[in-house]
Amino acid sequence: MGRSASLLRGLADSFRAVDGSWPDDTGCPILHVDMDAFYASVETRERPELLRRPVVVGGIGPRGVVSSANYLAREYGVRSAMPTARARRLCPHAVFVPPNFGLYAEVSRAVMAIFREITPLVEPLSLDEAFLDVSGALRRLRATPAQVGADLRGQVERTVGATCSVGVAATKFVAKLASAMGKPDGMVVVPVARTVQFLHPLPVSALWGVGSRTAEALDRVGMRTVADVAAAPLLRLRRVVGDALAEHLSALARAEDPRPVVAESAEKSVGAERTFDVDHHDRALLRRELLRLAERTAGSLRRRGLRGRTVSIKVRYGDFTTITRSRTLPVATDVGQEVFRAASALLDGHVPAGAVRLIGVRVEQLVVASDVGEQLALDAREYGWREADRAADSARSRFGGGAVRPASLLDPGPRSPSG
Repeated sequence: MGRSASLLRGLADSFRAVDGSWPDDTGCPILHVDMDAFYASVETRERPELLRRPVVVGGIGPRGVVSSANYLAREYGVRSAMPTARARRLCPHAVFVPPNFGLYAEVSRAVMAIFREITPLVEPLSLDEAFLDVSGALRRLRATPAQVGADLRGQVERTVGATCSVGVAATKFVAKLASAMGKPDGMVVVPVARTVQFLHPLPVSALWGVGSRTAEALDRVGMRTVADVAAAPLLRLRRVVGDALAEHLSALARAEDPRPVVAESAEKSVGAERTFDVDHHDRALLRRELLRLAERTAGSLRRRGLRGRTVSIKVRYGDFTTITRSRTLPVATDVGQEVFRAASALLDGHVPAGAVRLIGVRVEQLVVASDVGEQLALDAREYGWREADRAADSARSRFGGGAVRPASLLDPGPRSPSG
């Protein structure tokens, strides 16, 4: 969670699950599950020879940034978001690996599927962490929340070959703190009756919303721990951090966090991307690949009964510098040619030349297609393409994915296992 190094690790010992036993978890239905050094763990799973080596995942070019580091590398001070050049100075004998986000997304989907087998109330925060509300599943599973957490940890490791840490508590805020204290590969359970005992010794940086500047402001008036914030009169706290943040921090410091776990009810975007085997400068080749990705993305939209208004492209260069550019259409679309035209215009007008390693297309601002209706514009071209796309979808469903494709894609581009 980015600030776990600041937490008082020793505090967690009396709350930690050990040898199948843990503190009272009555009334603690919220689990926060966080994969341990996720990207680095996946890379180690793929390459077992790295198991006892420091592993750093991130951009390996001169402007690269660390995405993940395993715990052996962290012993040397390597951290996420650190420049790769600095990580090399701190741990020159580490193995530096470029990220494979397609693989990480695949493993993430498997992990999230495990969570959703337990409860539909899963709120992902990123590829490697999520909140679960297991209150409705306890009777069906004949288990307590901590038992669910323990079983889940074992299932995740068996299924994806990577470990996770779990926090069990009555609220989301406390559960997230608990999982950070359980790292790596552990579980921390915070009983309802001991929540204040757990929270109050922590530094103010443990409170959501407290960055370095806010921590400095609180320190100047003698507020260094969560207990200090909880004891402070609200009027005094307001003078230090402002009205809205003061009320927020005061509530958290008193263990008040009523936010429910909110399951993802709708997709936010649909897209596809491709990493080339070798970097490419050829714009004609890149446009052809954009067409393939646009057709693939539009097909995914139609299968889901969705359309989208914003088309974005992602371009990663050979040095791992990554840029995104987007354009919002006047009308939501699920038409491959419409997506391609927007993506191609973004490539031609807004992307500097260079050796391209990865290119991707994504459609956002999604709406249900049945809520949009057909476009009645003077330009009938989109309607014609939509009818063609539907006919192609029908043919593919009967004869396979390669049955129908744009003529320009019949000339095969470079192959890639990640395509």
